[in-house]
Amino acid sequence: MFRGANKVTLDAKGRVAMPARYRDTLVERSEGRLVATVDRSDKCLLLYPLPDWEEIERKLMRLPTLNPQARRLQRLMVGHATDLELDSHGRVLVPPKLREYAGLSRQAMLIGQGSRFELWDEQHWNERRDEWLQAGDEPGELPAELEQLSL
Repeated sequence: MFRGANKVTLDAKGRVAMPARYRDTLVERSEGRLVATVDRSDKCLLLYPLPDWEEIERKLMRLPTLNPQARRLQRLMVGHATDLELDSHGRVLVPPKLREYAGLSRQAMLIGQGSRFELWDEQHWNERRDEWLQAGDEPGELPAELEQLSL
């Protein structure tokens, strides 16, 4: 499981060093192979270990192609999916088009989300995080499933 917020730096070539605490898991689960794609709702990238991505891709491709929303999701997520591989220094090269989509600058945030990561421009992450923290959760705003959750 990937969890935690990690400040990372993109070098001049667009490479990001994966934090050391994740590297062994990535090598074990996917031989260091990942897939990056765009997030459909936020300007960030989603990074999946290859086996996890393949499962999601299968589900996406089973959606009915005549459904415009399903087709749009397939085009965005599968159409932008890009194979990445950890190099000998534990870095992945993020392609220019994906860096452009997410507005990635030198300073970024790698956010663990269970079986995947989100890669954000640091400034954009801080802005969105602050918005989420300031948004008041009024009673009745949460889905029923979440109202039953005890933390």
